Amino acid sequence: MLQLILGGARSGKSRLAEKIALESGLNVIYIATAQPLDEEMQERILHHQESRPREWQVIEEPLYLSEKLQEIDAQNQLILIDCLTLWMSNLLLQDASELLMSQCQKLLTILPNLKSEIILVSNETGLGVVPMGNISRKFIDESGRLHQQIGQIVQKVVFCVAGFPIILKEEK
Repeated sequence: MLQLILGGARSGKSRLAEKIALESGLNVIYIATAQPLDEEMQERILHHQESRPREWQVIEEPLYLSEKLQEIDAQNQLILIDCLTLWMSNLLLQDASELLMSQCQKLLTILPNLKSEIILVSNETGLGVVPMGNISRKFIDESGRLHQQIGQIVQKVVFCVAGFPIILKEEK
């Protein structure tokens, strides 16, 4: 099962993903894409770390997500990736468009072929006004494209608002 959980900041998307993972009964591997580049992000990371079950394996992977997924893929496990928009930010900050494009394409190619159950968490960025800055517009555009492409290949897409999940797509 491949799932995409979208939502705004503090929408409950990570909490929902963690609840699904916990209730799955599977061995859970949590891939964190955040980098502690400033004090505020360090606090966010600490909050997430404290809320996760201690028995979950945590892997930090800010850039090479598809390679890490291929490395750890196995039957009877669930991989929770939190979050794709931080991953996208990390790639954009590398200022190498070929790295961004190749990593997104690799992810889209391997996702349908993984044996693990996958939950992808991401911020829905397309609900606001178009930003004025070039890098912000590129971030919105690339994130939106990635979400649309992932949405086509996953079995379930959920949108979280105020802690409530809204199912956008569910294939049995």
